[in-house]
Amino acid sequence: MLTEIRIDSLGVISAATAQFHEGLTVLTGETGAGKTMVVTSLHLLSGARADPGRVRLGAERAVVEGRFTVEDLNEEARGQVGKVLESAAAVADDDGSVIAIRTVGSDGRSRAHLGGRGVPASVLADFTASLLTVHGQNDQLRLQKPEQQLAALDRFAGETVVSLLRTYQMNRRAWLNAREELLERTARSRELALEADRLKHSLDEIDAVAPEPGEDVRTVEEVRRLSDLDSLREAAAVAHDALAGPAEDPEAGSGALELLGAARTRLESAEDPALSALVPRLGEAIAVVVDLTTELSGYLADLPSDPSALDSLLTRQAELKSLTRKYAPDIDGVIAWAEDSRQRLESLDVSEETLTKLAEEVEVAAERLRSSAGKLSNARRKAADKLAAAVSAELAGLAMGKAQLDVRVLPVPAGSQDSAPLTVDGATLHAGPNGVDDVEFRLSAHSGAQSLPLSKSASGGELSRVMLALEVVLASSDHGATMVFDEVDAGVGGRAAVEIGRRLARLARTHQVIVVTHLPQVAAFADTHLVVDKADDGEGTVNSGVRALTKDERVVELARMLAGLDDTETGRAHAEELLEMARAERASA
Repeated sequence: MLTEIRIDSLGVISAATAQFHEGLTVLTGETGAGKTMVVTSLHLLSGARADPGRVRLGAERAVVEGRFTVEDLNEEARGQVGKVLESAAAVADDDGSVIAIRTVGSDGRSRAHLGGRGVPASVLADFTASLLTVHGQNDQLRLQKPEQQLAALDRFAGETVVSLLRTYQMNRRAWLNAREELLERTARSRELALEADRLKHSLDEIDAVAPEPGEDVRTVEEVRRLSDLDSLREAAAVAHDALAGPAEDPEAGSGALELLGAARTRLESAEDPALSALVPRLGEAIAVVVDLTTELSGYLADLPSDPSALDSLLTRQAELKSLTRKYAPDIDGVIAWAEDSRQRLESLDVSEETLTKLAEEVEVAAERLRSSAGKLSNARRKAADKLAAAVSAELAGLAMGKAQLDVRVLPVPAGSQDSAPLTVDGATLHAGPNGVDDVEFRLSAHSGAQSLPLSKSASGGELSRVMLALEVVLASSDHGATMVFDEVDAGVGGRAAVEIGRRLARLARTHQVIVVTHLPQVAAFADTHLVVDKADDGEGTVNSGVRALTKDERVVELARMLAGLDDTETGRAHAEELLEMARAERASA
């Protein structure tokens, strides 16, 4: 519920504060006094686009501040509001109310705050979505649009349609995904086949070489070693002979091992303790030389004796380089590329069997979608009959006794380049996000009149009453929200005006209703009557303010609304009569 609003520098209003209560509140005032600015301020709090042209001349910015409570909302609506507040880190006041603020600069910049936190304007829209519904002249025009009529029908149908729509949307996503995959594979079958051939050829080439991890590095080292084979063999052999002695020519001299053995023998035979102490060290030296001799023997034994070994290794190196030139900088990268390519090749199955299987999956998904679309359409048709009857009954009470609303649920034919064509009962329909249906509200204004779409059959006054009747019907299952009507009584008068007042008063039993009106018959039904006054300061500047009227002031204001009869006894008597009639109506309701 909206409990308070403060407006600064918006249009003709320099500064105004208004308190709102439960039930029906009307705002009246002279033309140009600024009543519409109150509705504009609520639009701003609802996240509407900011218009810098609305900022009061000479002011830097316009500020609108609203205080809301959520206790009267149903559980679902309170949950939605709570999620918005939590996501914005907004904080409620000590009394549980939440303050929303919208600032519009004369330079066009706009800011929004919720519960003391700066937020995008879209967050205000999310916050007020369950709290505030504003109906202005543009909203009446939107009622003529099919998507708005579809939303109204679904809202009336309630959970029955909501559940079916949820199932339909789930099946639609599955169908679209399967259909998109089939279309893509079919359209790209040749391209994918060429890619598959290239991958197969590359993998065959890699498999033929059969590289091992790190093989390119090891091969380079081995080639370098074999390229210096003769010099390596000579160096190792000379070193071996120097240690062990030349085995082929014993007469050529003794090796280091033999000489060390001789030295140890001489020292062991000496009786000098100093020389005897050196014997273990000679033993250690002999052990080291023996190890070196063994390792050099092994090294010489491992050296290739086949002269063609280097040629074979160079050939292998060339094979590995051919792979690293094409697929990756090194052999490990080539192996990784091959693994990825094998996985890609598995996903490129473009065989007829695969396409046939995909087509079958698409048809199964389409059948599920057809079934859910049919159930959704049937539920909407049943709800459409009930909605039409309920609104027509309301119109009868709004001085449109012979008017009949016809709510039609029509299939939406698929276009020539439709993105989601679905065959249903032999007809190709557009499977949109909200079903295969369009909804059309048609009005027969009087008995015998042809039923025509609202855009062609309803005058401004009739459209206002249709919208009000629709809101009264839709509000039956919804409690707590604030509903704002800006001149919903435009174009009507007399008995119709009284009936509009009655309907608004009835709507106010379950909702907080705020109405901007020019009609005294409507204003008489108000629980709270606010008037927007304007005053000229004598220098051409007009200031407007909002104030609540007392009982006596209401009589004067209603008399003024009765063709300017506020200064006549007749006018005041008529105003008192209207008030008494409205009080009696509310008491007997």
